[in-house]
Formats: sequence, structure tokens, C-alpha cells
Amino acid sequence: MGVIMGINKSIDEYRFFLKDTIRKEIDFRKTDQSRGIKPPPMEKDFSDEPIIELTSPDQLKPIGEIPIIDAIRNRKSRRSFSDTPLSLEEISFLLWATQGVRDRSKQQYMFRTVPSAGARHALETYLYIRNVQNIPEGIYRYLPIEHQLIYLFSDEYLKEEISTGCFGQSFITGAAAVFIWTAIPYRMEWRYDLAAHKVIAIDTGHVAQNLYLACEAISAGTCAVAAYDQEKMDTILKVDGEDEFTIYLAPVGKKRNL
Repeated sequence: MGVIMGINKSIDEYRFFLKDTIRKEIDFRKTDQSRGIKPPPMEKDFSDEPIIELTSPDQLKPIGEIPIIDAIRNRKSRRSFSDTPLSLEEISFLLWATQGVRDRSKQQYMFRTVPSAGARHALETYLYIRNVQNIPEGIYRYLPIEHQLIYLFSDEYLKEEISTGCFGQSFITGAAAVFIWTAIPYRMEWRYDLAAHKVIAIDTGHVAQNLYLACEAISAGTCAVAAYDQEKMDTILKVDGEDEFTIYLAPVGKKRNL
């Protein structure tokens, strides 16, 4: 009986997370934003790592010209990919569609191609690239402000490591690239305190849906993945697991049997 009561208590706690009741308990006058503390940067720092220039959004107009109704109608999770590589233009398009900057005219805000609570954008985008034209295999990070890819590292067992980090889900490492999103919670906590964490999860869903629709536009497919080994994936990405940690994954590849 005690075990059942414990389980029910946990269920109640997690249901509470989905509600917005917590907002009534927060004194927003005491958030770091209200106290005048400088906001955290909207992008992680980078220094001397190699940079890959992506195709600019202005040059992406010929890509993915299909009616939005068709993209929505055809959208589904796809777990089988062909061996056709993604092009530089296509990976540029997918990155822009999921985290690209569309307006930075306001000093403390950055508007992107996806909505975010308070325009805080608590996510970072990492890529495991396996089969993209003219880009070597490895782990990369997207720089949304610059619209560039930064090379981080690679090793000969990287594919196997990613597979292990995803509990052996083989379709993931059969993709041309794997999008791996991390959360930096303080970007949202700075404004929303304890109400931050629900909206980070909501924001992540916005990003994944944009990826689904953008994939349909280039005859590619994806399947969002929430089942992964947290500690293993954080270790692979070399993030600390506390102030930054893996939150979602999505392999991307060209569709089979077009």
C-alpha cells in the first residue's frame, strides 16, 4: 500500500508540473530580471574552433517550396532513411527553421523562427553529423546569431557512442544527422523563476514541430526522441548535466522509396 501511495504522490507532483498553478506562488518582483541582474547570453561563447559557413536564409528561398497544407498533411515520424546525404543548403535550412534568428532589433530580445516564452530561447542545438555533403563526421554546435556551425570534436567510436546514448535505437545513427537539443535553464529562470521549466518543455515542442515540417519540405524525415540515457548523452556533448543538459533528440535523413 505504501508503494502505491508513493507512486500516486509522484504522479500528482508531475501533473502539477503541467499546470500553471506555480505562477500564483512566485513573487515576480524578486526574479533576477526584476532585480536588475544582467540577462544571461542568448548563445554560448565560442573561441578558436573551426567554423562552417552555412547558406544564408536569403539564399534558401528555392528550398522547400511546397504548400504548408501538404507539409502538415504528410508529417509523420519516420524511422527509415536512405543513404542519400543531406546537402549544405538543406542542413542550413533545417537549422534556420528550428532556431534561426529573424529579428534582433531589440536589445534584450531575439526573435527566432520558433516562439519562446519571453523570447528567452533556453535551447542550444548540437548536431551529430554523419552524412552531410562536404562536412566531416563529428559533433557540431549551431550558432544562431551568426548562422554558422562550429566544429567541436569527433572520434572513431562516435556513432557507437550516440547509439549507446539512445539505448541502442538503431534508426537514430542511420540518419544523415542527429539534432540534439540541450537546455540552459537559467536563460528562462532569469525571467520566470520556478515557472520557467514548464515553458522550456513547451518551447522544445515548438522547435521539434518546425523540424518535422521543414523536413517534409525537403523530402526528408525525422522522429523526435525523448528516450535517451541522460548522463551518457550529456557526457558525449561534454555538458555539465546541471546548468546545461540534453532535453530532446531528432535524427534526420532523406526518405526512402521516393
